[in-house]
Amino acid sequence: MGEKQSEIRAVTETDAEIIMLPVEKMSEWLSKYETWKSFVFESYNIRLSEMLEAIDSMAFSNLHDRTFKYLKDLVLVRKDTEIKITHNEIAQNLYTSRVVISRILKQLEKEGKIKLHRSEIEVLSF
Repeated sequence: MGEKQSEIRAVTETDAEIIMLPVEKMSEWLSKYETWKSFVFESYNIRLSEMLEAIDSMAFSNLHDRTFKYLKDLVLVRKDTEIKITHNEIAQNLYTSRVVISRILKQLEKEGKIKLHRSEIEVLSF
C-alpha cells in the first residue's frame, strides 16, 4: 500500500504459509467489505501494540530480563522447552553481542532457569 515496495521482514519459528494479495484488491476490499477493513485495522493495531511493547522493553528492561523473556516466548511459540539456537542468533535478535548473551545465559543457568547444551537451550522455568 502507499504505492511503494514493502520493507517488512518476517521470520517464522515454524513452517508457515503466506498469502499475498494484489494491492488493488486491498484497496477494493477495504471499501467493499467491512469485515476485511476490521481485520486489517485490528492487525495494524496488534502490530503497533507489539512495537510499543518492544520499545518499552528495550528502554526500560535490563538485558538479563529481556533475554529470559525472549527464551520463554520461544518456548511458547515452538511449544518445546528445548530450543535449538546459538548464542550468536540470540545476540542478533536482541541487538547485542554474543559475549554479553553468553554471560547472561550462564547467569540464567546458575539461577536454575535454563540448562545450556551445545546449540540448544533447555528452559526449566517460566
